[in-house]
Amino acid sequence: MPFAIYILGLAIFAMTTSEFMVAGMMNTLAADFGVSVSAIGYLISAYAAAMVVGGPLLTVGLLRISSKRALLALVFLFLLGQTLGALAWNYESMMAARIITGIASSAAFGVSLSICAALVSPDSLGRAASIVLGGLMFATVIGLPATTVVAQSFGWRSSFWAVDLLVLAAGIAAQWIIPASPPAKSINLLRELAAFRNRSLWAAYATSALIIGATFAAFSYFSPIFTYLTGFAAEAVPWLLALYGSATVVGNLITGRLADRFMMPILTVGLCLLTASLITLAFGATDPTITIITVIVIGLVGVPMNPAMVTRVMRAGGSSALVNTVHTAVITFGLAVGSSVGGMAISAGYGLTSPLWVGILLAALGLLSLLPYLRPSSVHQSRRPKQTRAC
Repeated sequence: MPFAIYILGLAIFAMTTSEFMVAGMMNTLAADFGVSVSAIGYLISAYAAAMVVGGPLLTVGLLRISSKRALLALVFLFLLGQTLGALAWNYESMMAARIITGIASSAAFGVSLSICAALVSPDSLGRAASIVLGGLMFATVIGLPATTVVAQSFGWRSSFWAVDLLVLAAGIAAQWIIPASPPAKSINLLRELAAFRNRSLWAAYATSALIIGATFAAFSYFSPIFTYLTGFAAEAVPWLLALYGSATVVGNLITGRLADRFMMPILTVGLCLLTASLITLAFGATDPTITIITVIVIGLVGVPMNPAMVTRVMRAGGSSALVNTVHTAVITFGLAVGSSVGGMAISAGYGLTSPLWVGILLAALGLLSLLPYLRPSSVHQSRRPKQTRAC
């Protein structure tokens, strides 16, 4: 596997760590900026919303330049936003930083997968893509806990600077290691948009959004739930988040191997387990043992449904860059809905368990969205892969 693939994974790791890191320092940021915990939750939502709106638009514009140049430009834009976050003097400036980094991160996902496709042979595309997107999983198991520890030990600004340096290192490595890309060919946007006439594609998008929305309605508020409801010390939060992240890595390894053959069963069983674990946590959040067990289950079955989600989208609409970029935007929209509605529920006075009930509702809707596609003929069809490119 070309070493450049791992550099792309490093860039995704750094950017995704930036996306998630706010979840591990919500209490500190709320105190520093003089706002509520739910308002800090909106910083996660703002990042996600920027990915939804800005990512696809920026990706379309970047189709006209070479992939390597596009990636380097996005790394530079991300550095500007992350630096603004490290220097943020109030809540509004931090919000602006999150929007800038969100736009850059969304487009970087699509461009990285495009470079990935150009660097490997067709029969290695799946493995290469899993390495690139593996940066997302390791951001939860390593990046998030590490930035939380740094924030607790040296202040939250140190965490932002650390991610800044990591993105800079990834950009320098990309400049030296990733081979030059050929000039971009002319793009027929109407032909690219033709795939979106497929109703099955939009059904797959909807299920993906609901899965991620349900997961992040809970995940976005793990930190205050752990400390204020379960009673864990603040020093235990990074280790609990690392436990969750480890579960996502394990879950991703399992679903990645099974997604091609058991796509719909993975989605169905995963959503059932996600719903059950959220209900259990909602009723048992004051019990440390129940909290730890349910957090592990949520980690195993939430985000790790991603390989099955991606497989379903590619079988329904092909694997063009725009189809996959819009899928990223839709997933991120689900994340924004889950975290923001969870924050609204807290602000409305329903307590810290209310985001869990938001997640339960979204997971139940995700199950309902699968029902039309669980007929025997649909399952048989879902197991027959299309001859499409994986990246």
